[in-house]
Amino acid sequence: MSGVNISPDYIELMGLKSKEALLGGIVAVYYVGTLIGALMGGWIGDRIGRIRTVVVGCAFAIFGAALQTAAENVAWMMCARIITGIGTGHLNAIVPVWSAETSHHTSRGMFIAAEFTLNIFGVVVAYWLDYGMSFTEGGLRWRFPIAFQMVPLIILAVGINFFPESPRWLLKQGRKEEGLAILAALRGGGDPNHPDVQQEYNQITEAIQLDAAEGGEPGYFSMLFNYDALNIPRRVHLSIWLQIMQELTGIGVVTVYAPVVFVRAGFSDQTAQLLSGINNIFYMICTLVPVFTLDRWGRRFTLFYGAVCQGIALLMVGILTKPEIMAQNPLGYGIGATVFVFLYTGFFGMTWLAVPWLYPVEIYPTNVRAKGGAWSVVGWSIGNALVMEVTPPMLGAIGWATFLIFAAFNFLTIPVVWALYPETSSKTLEELDLIFSTKSLFVWDAAKTKPVTSPAKPPTKEIEQCDEKDNKLA
Repeated sequence: MSGVNISPDYIELMGLKSKEALLGGIVAVYYVGTLIGALMGGWIGDRIGRIRTVVVGCAFAIFGAALQTAAENVAWMMCARIITGIGTGHLNAIVPVWSAETSHHTSRGMFIAAEFTLNIFGVVVAYWLDYGMSFTEGGLRWRFPIAFQMVPLIILAVGINFFPESPRWLLKQGRKEEGLAILAALRGGGDPNHPDVQQEYNQITEAIQLDAAEGGEPGYFSMLFNYDALNIPRRVHLSIWLQIMQELTGIGVVTVYAPVVFVRAGFSDQTAQLLSGINNIFYMICTLVPVFTLDRWGRRFTLFYGAVCQGIALLMVGILTKPEIMAQNPLGYGIGATVFVFLYTGFFGMTWLAVPWLYPVEIYPTNVRAKGGAWSVVGWSIGNALVMEVTPPMLGAIGWATFLIFAAFNFLTIPVVWALYPETSSKTLEELDLIFSTKSLFVWDAAKTKPVTSPAKPPTKEIEQCDEKDNKLA
């Protein structure tokens, strides 16, 4: 929406001149839709499968995009953005789940990170489309970029049907032959008797049996408040707050309002638009780094160094764009602020972009993983809506100090992650189910729960041992 928000025809048609709060509200209302769509998608994904849910999400998003393209007033645009958000919520809830359930435990991070490289490639295409259309006049300038998003959605809706369904979902539905066949194709070169295939198949079926013994498939309310042996509420809160923290690191300020940032740094409107596009390309390139590092360095260290580097970068952006300082050397400090905006974006792409989407789908048992992904999107929606709503008036009221506030949030995430978020790298989804069943909230207690590493030990016995340890800790 960054290009749409500065289109003269759009501003005039919607009556948004000098109405920063309403401008932010149109952006933020989209996340009301993503919240609704995520809860719908999590429920639907457990019933009709991951692949079909993607198709449903695409259908909502295509319909919403068509309505946005034809919008003639604020109410129309807001309703259309909610519908588009519902579709996006479906996709955001279910695609990471499908990726986690089909990838190998030693490469989950790599696959999710690669997805986000493609995701940011889409951001780059959208931005440069906006930039190219900025040289046109009238409604075409903002309507065409909105309409263009229907093209990849149609491709996804058709193409996803050629991908395999999640073997974990198939096994949960009792479709054992289909689930085993897909596991064999993914892990054993088509051989269902391959040791890796048999080990993972046994772990999944044991976990499904345990989930059934613990009461089957809980609803959203139960997931939030029912502290049973699996301790699902702990996982829900971790998922929601990790996504909220991601947004509070300030990425919304830099992506959606990047042109405003560069103008405040002393550049012309046209140069600011150009710099924002180059920044997005740099962002995309940096997302390649976690493809190679996320599984090696782990989730926690990735979040730690990202928060430190992002916090320093935003701190410098705020200081360098302070009017009293900028006036001393506009060109020099403007270039300096731009460099730190680029550095912030790069470090975010290397760290905090992928982990908050990967982590939630790793920590839930199979019977609620899709709903767990939905809770993650709820957190993302809340965080995004909050940041998108408050950023325009903050930039208008306190200007440069806005970046200092977001810098502080980056530093505050470090002790939270250190104390509450256990490492998940290189562990199977079934092993992680044990770790997050501990009753304590703290990492040092979860670390005492030893995951299953040998197929010789039945998982159910290991879980009983973990429960005994938890009772002693409590």
